Amino acid sequence: MTEPLQIAILAAGEGKRMRSATPKVLHALGGRPLLAHVLETARRLAPRATCVVYGEDAVKEYFPEDGLLWARQSPPLGTADALRCALGALPADGVTLVMFGADPMAREATLRNVVERARSGALSLLTAELTDPSGYGRIVRDPSGRVAAIVEQKDATAAQRAIREINTGMMAAPTARLRTWLERIDRRNASGEYYLTNVALLAVQDGVAVETTRATSETEAMGVNSMRDLAELERRYQRQRADELLDAGVSLADPARIDLRGSIECGRDVSIDVNCIFEGKVTLGNGVRIGAHCILKDASIGELTAIAPFSQLENAGVGARCRIGPFARIRPGTALADEVHIGNFVEVKASSFGERSKANHLSYVGDTVVGRDVNIGAGTITCNYDGAAKHRTVIEDDVHIGSDTQLVAPVTVGRGATVGAGTTVWKDVPPEALVINDKTQVARSGWKRPRKG
Repeated sequence: MTEPLQIAILAAGEGKRMRSATPKVLHALGGRPLLAHVLETARRLAPRATCVVYGEDAVKEYFPEDGLLWARQSPPLGTADALRCALGALPADGVTLVMFGADPMAREATLRNVVERARSGALSLLTAELTDPSGYGRIVRDPSGRVAAIVEQKDATAAQRAIREINTGMMAAPTARLRTWLERIDRRNASGEYYLTNVALLAVQDGVAVETTRATSETEAMGVNSMRDLAELERRYQRQRADELLDAGVSLADPARIDLRGSIECGRDVSIDVNCIFEGKVTLGNGVRIGAHCILKDASIGELTAIAPFSQLENAGVGARCRIGPFARIRPGTALADEVHIGNFVEVKASSFGERSKANHLSYVGDTVVGRDVNIGAGTITCNYDGAAKHRTVIEDDVHIGSDTQLVAPVTVGRGATVGAGTTVWKDVPPEALVINDKTQVARSGWKRPRKG
C-alpha cells in the first residue's frame, strides 16, 4: 500500500531582507503571491492534507479557501521549529513533503520523484547544482558519494563553501522519522535557530538512507529572500512563460519583453509586440495581433482582431475582425460585436456595440447600448452620471452621431436617426429623424482683436 502524502509549507519567514511591510510570501511573482504558486503545485500533488505555517495574520487572511490547515510559528525559531508546528496539525503517519512558501518554482514532476524516494523509507532531498551557491546550505558527501550532512553557509568551512551542490530545503521523509529527528535538533549554531537541515546528519547516524533528486535547472531551486531575488526570479519566470507561448506557435516580437500575470490562451497565428502585459484570464483567437505596450486583463479577443499600441482592455469581450486603438481604453462590462472599430483616445465603459459600429476618435461611451452600423463622431460623450446615479443611453441601429455631441442619459436615439454636429441631446430622438440644436452664427466685419501693449 502506498504511504499517504501530506505537505507542510513553511511560510512564516520574516523576510527582513525584503525591507517591506508585506510578508515575504505575499510578494507577487507573475501577478500572484509567491505562496499561491506553491499552493498550486501542492494541490497538483493531491495530498490528503496540507498545513501552512505562518507568522503574520495577513498570510492566513489572504487564503481563506477551505481545506488548508494552518499553524502559527511565533516567535520564528528556524525551519525545524516551523516543521514541528506543522506536524502538530498533520496526521502522525504517512510521508510528509516539506515545501517553502517563498520557493515557487519547483516542478510537480520533480517533487513526485522526491516523494517516491521517501515512500521507500529514505530521507529524500531536493538538491541543485548552482554556479554561485552563496547563501545556501551545502550537500556534504562521504568518499563513496553518499550524503553525510547538510552544512549551512554560516557554519561551513572554506572547503565546504566551495561545494556547488546545494540543499534547496525541500525534502520528504516518513512522518514518524521526521518527528523523532526534530526532537533531537538543538540551536547550537551561528544563527541560534533550529535548522531543519540537521535531519540529514541525524538520518545518517540512524542508518537511514539519504537520497537526492537533482533539480532540472537553477530556476527550479530558486527562492526569494530579497527584492533582488524577486526581480531575478520574475525575469526567469516570465521567460519560461514566453517560451511556452513560442512553443505553442505564438509570435513574440521579443520574448524578453512580455509579462504574463495570469493565464493566456492563444489560437493559431497570434502575434504580440513588445512590452505587453496580460493579467487575469486572457483569450486570443486565431490571427489576433496585439500592438506594443498594450495591457489586457480578463479579456476575450475574437479572431483576426487587431489591437493597436498603447491600448488597455479590462473585463471586456471583443468580437472578430475588430480594430481597437491606438490609445483606446476598454473598461469593465464592455462587449464589442464583430467588425467594431474603437479608435484613438476613445474610452468605452459598461457598454455594448453592435456589428460594424464605430467610434473612431476622442470619445467617451459609458453605460450605453450601441446598435449595428452606428457611427459615433469625434468628441462625442455620453453624460451618464448625474452625481448620484448612472443612467443608460440607447443608440439604435444605423444611427449617425455628429462630432462634438453630448448625449444626456437617460436617452434613446431611434433607428436611422442623425444627430448634427455639436448637438446636446437630452430628449429621446424618433427613428429616421434629424436632431440639431438651433444656433445662430454672426460674422462682424471690421472687428479688431485686442492686442497686448
